[in-house]
Amino acid sequence: MALSVRIIPCLDVTDGRVVKGINFTNLVDAGDPVELAEIYNREGADELTFLDISASSSNRRTTLDIVRKTAETVFIPLTVGGGIRTADDVDQLLRAGADKISVNTAAIDRPELLKEISSHFGSQVLVLSVDARRSRIGYEVTTHGGRNATGINALKWIEQACELGVGEILLNSMDTDGTRAGYDIGMITDVRPICPVPLIASGGAGNLEDFAHALDAGANALLAASVFHFGTYRIKDVKRFLSQQGYLVRETSGA
Repeated sequence: MALSVRIIPCLDVTDGRVVKGINFTNLVDAGDPVELAEIYNREGADELTFLDISASSSNRRTTLDIVRKTAETVFIPLTVGGGIRTADDVDQLLRAGADKISVNTAAIDRPELLKEISSHFGSQVLVLSVDARRSRIGYEVTTHGGRNATGINALKWIEQACELGVGEILLNSMDTDGTRAGYDIGMITDVRPICPVPLIASGGAGNLEDFAHALDAGANALLAASVFHFGTYRIKDVKRFLSQQGYLVRETSGA
């Protein structure tokens, strides 16, 4: 039985506010995370992803407070990422109300973290966020909003991560992020054959056709930020369009 396409708004949070820019630069304020989460929940989002893009040990408590308030507000799965370095961090976020957690930099530094998390909590809670851009080695994994190159080939990293127990891959193209020029179809197409777990496409949604193109390339779920935060489209607009194109979506009465 075919699974419904998931539409996932992304809340990139820094200093307690949702922000969005182009290629993670020139960030502008997009609102309060709890308020936006409540709106997207009401409008029919299938999940929410909350990424603390300025996470550090110094603001972990603030993040937990925001996660807790967000989780109390929404009734859909909530994925939280940013600053997760240990299984204890995962435990705290799950207790604060997160349903899944997303890891990036810490897993690159210490891949065995993926095995530790999946073994202790189950692969269903573990999402690997892969920020990749084109380079001389192909698709290269980056950190810190694409500013730091790792020298790691994204395809090989995804294969390794899946072997270590990752339940989903969040594939974000740093070349298209925030541009609204469309998802990176080439990247999605190349990742799909080597990715045995659900693939979430991120980076570049600008019009309704972009969502369909990403699904055709092999994505199982679609993450977007700018088009929702700044009112270009609402959740129901995307779902209606995809339904008309023959994709299976969860119905919503999105206000």
